[in-house]
Amino acid sequence: MREYDKQEVAFLQKQDTMVTYEGMPVLIKKSPTAKASGWLDEHERALIERQRAEQAKAPSEPKEPSVQEIRDSMGFPNRNLCTEELYTKFETIHAGGNEVGLWRYYKRFSERKPGKPCLIFFHGGGWLGGTPYTVENPCRLIAQLADAVVFNVDYSLAPEKKFPNGFQDCCAAVRHVWEHAEEYGVDRQKIAVGGDSAGGNLAAAVSLWDRDMGTHDIALQVLIYPCVTMLYTGNPGYRFDLGAFEICEEQRELIDSLICIARPQSEEDNRIEMEHVYLPNRETAYHPYVSPLLALSHRGLPKALCISAEFDGLRLQTEYYAGLLRKNGCEARAIRYNGVSHAFLDKLGFLPQTEDLCMEIAQELKQL
Repeated sequence: MREYDKQEVAFLQKQDTMVTYEGMPVLIKKSPTAKASGWLDEHERALIERQRAEQAKAPSEPKEPSVQEIRDSMGFPNRNLCTEELYTKFETIHAGGNEVGLWRYYKRFSERKPGKPCLIFFHGGGWLGGTPYTVENPCRLIAQLADAVVFNVDYSLAPEKKFPNGFQDCCAAVRHVWEHAEEYGVDRQKIAVGGDSAGGNLAAAVSLWDRDMGTHDIALQVLIYPCVTMLYTGNPGYRFDLGAFEICEEQRELIDSLICIARPQSEEDNRIEMEHVYLPNRETAYHPYVSPLLALSHRGLPKALCISAEFDGLRLQTEYYAGLLRKNGCEARAIRYNGVSHAFLDKLGFLPQTEDLCMEIAQELKQL
C-alpha cells in the first residue's frame, strides 16, 4: 500500500525543530530521506522526475490547452491507507442556483455515535479544476484517525461559474452541516473547515465570512498551502522573497522550477492570480473573500492550522498569514514540510509527509 517505510512517518512525528518566519514560530518537519534542508525528499524527487519523463514522451500539447485539458492534467493517483471500515455517503444541496455535491465519510462503528468532530474539506485545483476524488483518500484517512465525520465538497468551478459561485457553495455547505449536525452525529462546537491550495483559499475566506456573519459555526480552519492573496505584489506587510528559499546547487534547476506559484517576475509585477478565469473583474481581487490577506481585520477568527511545503511558492504567504492571525489574537499553528513541493496532499501512499499531515489534522480535530 505504501511506497515508503512506515518508520519514515514515525520520524516525521518526532520532529520538533522550530524556526521563525516574520515573527511566526514554524515547526519544521525534516524530510526522512533528503540530505538536508534545501534538498528534495527522495520520494518526491523520484515522483517529479518520473512525471517529467512521461510528459517528455507525450505528444506536444497545444500552446493554449483547453480548460478540460488543464483539468485532466491535475491530481495524482493516491492510495487508500484506511485499515477500518468507513461508510461513504453522497447527497446534493442547493446554493442559489447551484447544485453542490457533498460527500461524507465516517467510521461504520461510529455511525450512531453523537458529538463527533467534523471537517468540511474544499479540494484544490486553481478554482477551475480539481475534484473531490483526488482528496477522497486523505479525507477518509482523517475520518478514521480522528473518528470524525469528514465532508468533501464538490463546489462550482470557474470559468463556467466565476466568483462568488464556488465560495458561496462552500458557505452553503458549512451552514447545511451546522443545521443538520444531529443527523450527522456532529457536535456543532467541533466543526472545522479545510482545504488545499485554492481550497485553502476558500477555507480561509469562509472563515472570514463566518465571523462577519456572526454565525461562528467554525471552530478550526485547516489551511494547506493556501493562496491568501491574488496580488503578486502590493500586499500590505507581505512580499515574495526568493532569497527565503534555501536551495542546494545540485538540484537548483529542478527546485527553482517548482517554486513558481505566486512568484512575481519583478517588484512591479502587477498581475492578478487567475484574473481572467476565476474573477469577474480585476477589482474583485481586492475582496477579502478572494484575498483573505487583505481583510480589514483578522480578529475574531477561528483557531488555525497552517501547512506549508519547503519548495512551494505559496509557502511564504502561508506562513505570513499564520503570523497575521496570531498577531490578531487567533490561536495559530504553522508546520512546514521540508523536501516536498506544492500539492503533496495528493500523494497519499507515495509520500510519508502526506500521511503525517493527515495525522496532524486528525489530532487537531480530536482536540476540539
